Amino acid sequence: MRILGLQITGTLFGLALLPLCAAGQTAAPAAPAVSTTVVVLGSFDPISEGESARSVEVLETQKERLAFPTLQDYLRMDSSVVLQQRGGGGTQADVSLRGTTFEQTLVLLNGFRMNDVETSHFNLDVPVPLDALGAIDVLHGAGSTLYGSDAIGGVVDVLTYRPTVSSLQLRTGWSSFGGQQEAFVASGVWARWSEVLAGGRDKSDGFTVDRDYSSRQLSSETRIATRLGESDVLLAVSDRPFGANLFYGPYNSFERTKGWFAGLHQQLGTQTSASVAYRRHTDEFDLFRGVPTPYDNNHIDQNWEGTLRRADRIAKNLRLFYGLEEDTDQIRSNSLGNHGRNRGAGYVQAELRVPGRGSVSVGAREEVLSGGHAEFSPSAAASFWLPRSVKLRASAGHGFRLPTFVDLYYSDPTHAPNEALVPETAWNFDGGADWYSRANTTAAVTFFYNRLQNTIDYTRAVNAPTGTPYTATNLESLRYLGVEASLTMQLRRRQQVRLAYTGVSGAQPSLDGLTSVYVANYAVNNASFEYRKTLARPDVLVRTRVGVEQHVGQTAYPVWDVEAARQHGWIRPYVQIANLSNTNYAEILRPSAVPMPPRSFMGGVEFELHRHHHN
Repeated sequence: MRILGLQITGTLFGLALLPLCAAGQTAAPAAPAVSTTVVVLGSFDPISEGESARSVEVLETQKERLAFPTLQDYLRMDSSVVLQQRGGGGTQADVSLRGTTFEQTLVLLNGFRMNDVETSHFNLDVPVPLDALGAIDVLHGAGSTLYGSDAIGGVVDVLTYRPTVSSLQLRTGWSSFGGQQEAFVASGVWARWSEVLAGGRDKSDGFTVDRDYSSRQLSSETRIATRLGESDVLLAVSDRPFGANLFYGPYNSFERTKGWFAGLHQQLGTQTSASVAYRRHTDEFDLFRGVPTPYDNNHIDQNWEGTLRRADRIAKNLRLFYGLEEDTDQIRSNSLGNHGRNRGAGYVQAELRVPGRGSVSVGAREEVLSGGHAEFSPSAAASFWLPRSVKLRASAGHGFRLPTFVDLYYSDPTHAPNEALVPETAWNFDGGADWYSRANTTAAVTFFYNRLQNTIDYTRAVNAPTGTPYTATNLESLRYLGVEASLTMQLRRRQQVRLAYTGVSGAQPSLDGLTSVYVANYAVNNASFEYRKTLARPDVLVRTRVGVEQHVGQTAYPVWDVEAARQHGWIRPYVQIANLSNTNYAEILRPSAVPMPPRSFMGGVEFELHRHHHN
C-alpha cells in the first residue's frame, strides 16, 4: 500500500497558523473525557464511545456552527470519508467510506433512510437546514445487520438537535460569485414539549458558466412527552435547482431536485419504540440547459418506512435487541418507467457490556426482497480495556446493496442500463486500538479489510472505441486493505490540534480488461490537519484545515480552508475562506472532470434576538 509523503511545506503550515497564535488569553477549562461521548451508531442502544467496539466518528454541529459552511465541511473532518463533490453550496456531493463507492454508503436522518432509490447521487440531499442539526455520526465498516441495504462501506447518521432553551437566531451572509445566504432557527422549550422551526436559503451565480445554484430548506421538529413516552415528529422540505455543467458528461446540463420528508418516532414504554416515515424526492434533469432533448428526465420517487423495536434486559450486563422493519420504494419516471419494490426484515442482537472492562455483541438480520430473494447479514464486535486507558476492539460484518433504478433502467449517450444486475455483497473485517490520555489527548488506529462481490459499476472495455457507452455491470470480486489513524490534542490556551489519515489499497477492475467510472476513483491517501484556537476576548473561534487527497492514478492535491466566528453574544460576525490555497482540482473525474471552485470568501453576521433559560 502506498503511503503519501505529505508535501505541504513548513511555510504553508506557518501561514495557516500565523493568524491563530494570539497571546494574552486565559487558560481554558479541561475538556471532558472523550470516552464519555455518546454514540448512537453501531448499536441499537446509545453507548459511550469508550464502550463501543466499532470505529465511529462523532461530529458535533451546534458548538461551532458558524465555522462550517456546509454539511460536507463537517464530514471532511473524518479522513475515512471521501466526498466527490459536484455542486457548490452543498447542492450535490457523493459520499463514500474506506474506498467503497458512493452507492455503498448509507445515509440516515435521525435513523431514517435517506438513500435515494433513483440514484445514490442524492444521498446527501438532506432536507433539514444545517443550523437545525446537532451531530453527525459516522460508522466505519459494514452496518447491514443494523441498518439494511447500502451499508457496505459505512453509515452516516445526520441527527437533529434537541433544544434546551428558547431562542431565535437570524443569519445573513454574502460570498464570492454573487452568493447570498439567509437562515433562521426558532426554538421553544416548555414543560412537556419543545419545537424547532428552521429555514435557510443559499444561492450563487456560480464561479463559471452553468454552475449557479439556489438551495432552500425548511423544517419543523416537535417533541412531546406523553404517558407512553416521547413523541418526535419531524417535517422537512427542500428545493435545489442548480447548473450541472459537466456533472454527468460533457454537457451544459441543468437539474432541480425537491424533497419532502415526514417522520415519527414514538416510544411505547421504556423498552419498545415504533417509527414510521415517508420520503418523496423529485429530480428534473435537462441534458442541455434550455434545449429539449429525448434525454431530459423527470423522476418522482417515494419511500415508506416502518420499524418496531424492543430491548429486554436478560441479565445485569446483558441486553437483547430485536425488531421488524418494512420498506417500500416506488418510482415514476418518463425515462426509467414505473417500478416498485418491497422488502421486510427481522433482526436480533445480543450485547454484553461490562463497564470498565469492555463489550461483546453478536447479531443477525434476515431481509426478504421482492421476488423472494433474501439477504442474511450477521455481525460480531468486541472491545476490551487494557491498563493505561487503552481499548482494543475488533469487528466483522456482512453488508449488501440493492441496485438503484438508474443502475437497472437508465440510458443516455454515455450510459447503458442492465436489468440483470444482482445485489452487491461484502464482508468487512477491522481491528484497532484507542488511547485516551487523561482528558486532553486521544489517538486511534484501525486496520481494515473489505472483500466485495458483485460490485455494481459502469464499465467498458479498455480498448473500446470513443463514444462507446459505459454499461452497468456486476464486478466479480474486489479487495480493499487499509489503515485509518487519528490524533486529537487539547492544548493549553484554548487550542486544539487534530491529525487524521486514511490509506487504502485495492484491486483494479482494469485488471480484467475493463475501465470503470466509480470503483477506481477512490482515495488511496486522504490526510487532514486541523487547528483551532478560541480567543477569550472577543470570544472568537479561529479554525484552519489543510486536507490532502490523492485518488487512484492521480497527483495529490492540497485544499486549505480558514474560518473565524464569534461564538457567543447577540451579534456574531463570521468569515469563511474556502480553498485559500486556490488549488485547481476536481473530485469527480469520470466520465468528465468536474472542476471545483477556486478561492472564495463568505462573510456575514448572526443575531440572537431572544433567549430564555428554563430550569
